[in-house]
Amino acid sequence: MVAGDDWGKAGGAMSTHTSTKRGHARVVPADPESLVRFAELLKLRSLARTTQEEYLRYVRKLAARVGGDPAGIDEAQLRAHLLYLKDAHHYSPSSMRSAVAAMRAYFGLHLGRDWKLFDLVRSPSALTLPLVLTREEIVRLFAVVREDRFLTMLRLIYACGLRVSEAARLEVEDLRGGERVHVREAKGQKERYVPLPPAMAQELRVFWKTHRHPRLLFPSVGRGWKEIPGAVQRLAAAKESMGVGSIQHCMRLAVADARLPKGTHVHTLRHSYATHLLEEGVSIRLISAYLGHSSLETTLIYTHLTAVNEASARAAVARLLPPRPPTPIM
Repeated sequence: MVAGDDWGKAGGAMSTHTSTKRGHARVVPADPESLVRFAELLKLRSLARTTQEEYLRYVRKLAARVGGDPAGIDEAQLRAHLLYLKDAHHYSPSSMRSAVAAMRAYFGLHLGRDWKLFDLVRSPSALTLPLVLTREEIVRLFAVVREDRFLTMLRLIYACGLRVSEAARLEVEDLRGGERVHVREAKGQKERYVPLPPAMAQELRVFWKTHRHPRLLFPSVGRGWKEIPGAVQRLAAAKESMGVGSIQHCMRLAVADARLPKGTHVHTLRHSYATHLLEEGVSIRLISAYLGHSSLETTLIYTHLTAVNEASARAAVARLLPPRPPTPIM
């Protein structure tokens, strides 16, 4: 607790909350009434499921710390809570922004409390360039992934510049025609189409024949599937798609085996896709559309990561200056 905390206004005991089921913003009876109504509001606002879960998670943390319904606390107590997250838990700037956004939605949008605190909190991130793998490093990565479903998944993410959650949710219907991928429920509830390389389309056809699920492209095998007789054969009846956590775990192992740079994650494949397309001369506007960026400014960061563009720019600058005229004879 932060010194001077006073949570007396909240009152009541808070029972342990069960974690939400993956892919659904599920409210359990342990939530106080205000959180139940808040969860309903988030659904009515048609926020992304992951955003709903994140907002609820942050408010539940506050409720657990309060020991009751957080609707009873005042602005000073919320300020103390945010300081506690920053100082005691050392939340990163990104996590602090998420926490403040959740509190703004709960107290401001849901409870109608227009507190100045929300406009005062600032958590800027240091501007850093994303890590990008070379094409040789991409080859090394794929060479060490031995399980076919993960290899196909990682190759698809790189081939189409997808976010890991977008790739995991793909359905058979999203690849109709075999020339492009229809990305649904992307970040910001947007949809987009991404070119699908012919070789990748053929890999996906071959992979789909290993399970023939009528809807899911990457059905989940479930935990402990290797010990369950006939589990792979029952993939066609799977209820959920492959979990993002399992993909990330596979990537961590592959990064170590391939001796790739520290900080390489699944999302690094998306950064590498954009940079390599730029090196091939693809329009920055097209790349921005393929990535689903709301602003071209977001995509422009990749111009700082390509050695080809840097070399071309230097050559162009060198050509700008005309030859020096001959020195006149005096």
